[in-house]
Amino acid sequence: MDEGQTAAPPIPDYEDFLRRLRARLDDPIRPARPEIRVGLDLGTASIVLTVLAADGSPLALAREEASVVRDGLVVDYDGARRICERLRLGLEEKLRLSLDRATIAVPSGTSERDAAAHRHVSEAAGLEVEAVLDEPVAANHLLGIADGALADLGGGTTGAAFFRDGRLVLSFDEPTGGHHLSLVIAGNLKIPLEQAEAIKTDPAQAKRVAPLVAPVLSKMGIILAKGLQGLRVPVLYLAGGTASSPGAGSIIAKETGFPVKLPVHPDLVTPAGIALGCRPYLAGEPSADD
Repeated sequence: MDEGQTAAPPIPDYEDFLRRLRARLDDPIRPARPEIRVGLDLGTASIVLTVLAADGSPLALAREEASVVRDGLVVDYDGARRICERLRLGLEEKLRLSLDRATIAVPSGTSERDAAAHRHVSEAAGLEVEAVLDEPVAANHLLGIADGALADLGGGTTGAAFFRDGRLVLSFDEPTGGHHLSLVIAGNLKIPLEQAEAIKTDPAQAKRVAPLVAPVLSKMGIILAKGLQGLRVPVLYLAGGTASSPGAGSIIAKETGFPVKLPVHPDLVTPAGIALGCRPYLAGEPSADD
């Protein structure tokens, strides 16, 4: 989509930003002036709708687990549309503002046809698409990596992007993600996949889960090392929900040989960057028809 696009100016303290954004999941803030930025992230494990003020301050966050996208492809169009519309209407009610535009993002290398499916879902849910970004470019709107790399450990894939002078010069994406961790947990513990998903994200289960998922995380590290081979990577930033898996940071660092930075709430890095990539617009009151 936007390969080569110059990254937006970085947030001065992205860790603080992510903490404040996470707090908005339970405590949305209505802005004094209704000028907003909106980002919609159609992920493999969940769909996230983010609303920021014009200056980038977090206002609201809504998220719903979903299985309507697989490896960047929309596999359940109507299910995706319903979830996006539900999230939009929920935030409109809380903010008392009409959300009618959003920026979206797709994995690097997504075809025009598959990117169009993301656009159609957003617009069918009442959100006109402001722009379609590559996911690593979107994430870098938050992180502001000048020279370095970003690894996205997603629900279905592991990918990375390399930036030089703030510009995206290389990106790749390969199957193997959080879903594979869940499959391994389910198989080892002989439990349903849904239960494995819950255990995977439960901090109280970290010691139990860590040795089970370590081989999959090692495979992700090998994928990253191969894709970034020969590049000078001063710091490898991690994003995506799977980056929160126990031991992920140390295993990725070992397999790649790069210093690793694991932000707080890595699952929100891309959703935040997508919203930061939206041009601010004035939002009116929600329509009575909604």
